[in-house]
Amino acid sequence: MMLKPIVAGLDGSRESLAAADWAAREALLRGLPLRLVHAWEGLPDHGEPVSLPELSAPRHWARRVLRNAMDQLTERYPQVYVSAEQIGRPPIAALLSEAEDAELLVLGNQGFGGPSGLLAGSVAMAVAARVDRPVVLVRASCTPGDERVSGAADGLSGDAPYRDVAVAVDLSHEPASLLEFAFEAARCRAAGLRVLYVWHLSNLRDPSAQAQREAEWALAATLDPWRDKFPTVPVQALAVGGRPTHHVLELARDAGLLVIGRETHHPATAGRLGRVAHAAVHHVRCPVAMIAHG
Repeated sequence: MMLKPIVAGLDGSRESLAAADWAAREALLRGLPLRLVHAWEGLPDHGEPVSLPELSAPRHWARRVLRNAMDQLTERYPQVYVSAEQIGRPPIAALLSEAEDAELLVLGNQGFGGPSGLLAGSVAMAVAARVDRPVVLVRASCTPGDERVSGAADGLSGDAPYRDVAVAVDLSHEPASLLEFAFEAARCRAAGLRVLYVWHLSNLRDPSAQAQREAEWALAATLDPWRDKFPTVPVQALAVGGRPTHHVLELARDAGLLVIGRETHHPATAGRLGRVAHAAVHHVRCPVAMIAHG
């Protein structure tokens, strides 16, 4: 069976280059190939002759971006099979199409303002809000050392353990896809997993110690099958009452990866990020994985 690749979108921005580097490290952890893509509707099709300078220059630039990134990643991660392709289509449509056959899509995350490429700005946000496959958004400042507890400069050869993977679950939705991704990410890293469930007072009969116990029981029951499936992953489960956004941001403060869900089949959230996802994109410093669920 052919392995699905991890796909990273490139546009030459610092964010997209950091995303490609993170994608290569993830491909190494998971034993998967890496595919780099650059998409722009102005690019001629493969083999099509270019007679106009205004078409030749961007194609040459895109090729250079891909070639340089491919050369650097092949040198840093020689165990990872890396391929690259220019795609002559609008970026959003191209990336959504690429994601269909990918294990994971990785894009740059601009966060707060500042100069940015297309794939770290509006295009990345539009893709993240529509894609059905898991998507990870990575900041320009993300380095291999940030994933390690000690902040070691060399994330590949350092002996420091990986930071915990953090995942926020909403038990009003089926969390299987979310938990499977989070547990697998923790297993690959030999890292701990912190699972957060934020319950709302209005959703429980009594905002008291009994309500807290009910929330803890519900979370424990949800996690039991996953603990059995991933026995090597240490799990810390936390059920709290309050506003999800605040608690999710706190959860991610010292995590190596934050995993959150994104509802896909509700008319009110179609084509856009929810409140928690939006806050995570703009405030969380570690890579943010968004997993679509119904």
